[in-house]
Amino acid sequence: MDLNLTLFAQAFVILVLVWVTKIAIWPWLMDKIAERQKTIADGLAAGERGKADLASAEKRASEEIARARERASEIVAQAEKRGSQIVDEAKSNAKTEGDRIVAGAKAEIEQEVFRAKETLRQQVADLAVAGATKILRREVNPQVHAELLTQLKQEL
Repeated sequence: MDLNLTLFAQAFVILVLVWVTKIAIWPWLMDKIAERQKTIADGLAAGERGKADLASAEKRASEEIARARERASEIVAQAEKRGSQIVDEAKSNAKTEGDRIVAGAKAEIEQEVFRAKETLRQQVADLAVAGATKILRREVNPQVHAELLTQLKQEL
């Protein structure tokens, strides 16, 4: 056996193997590595876009929450204002109704006073007529007249 021939044969096989690898396997392997690099780069880019979208969404959410809080405070202020308006209207209506009731009561009292005065006048007139009738039925006597007048005073 010749060591040189084996060495040359092994060198030839290695050169053929390197040449086949360079022609057939190396481009395919480089394509797969490039695809994997592109996939990783796309994933990283999508992650960055996701982070940016998340930050943007958080910013929009905080703005929406601020607007909602502002709107809620406006609604509460409007409700408080409307509540005070309703209370003021109720007070005004109650005052008007109270004034109307007081005016009606005063008018009713005046009518009752007028009726009482009329009744009293009628009774005084009846008493005067009754007294005059009694005086006229008796004889005209100053003592009797004085007694009758005293009785009338007591009756009144």
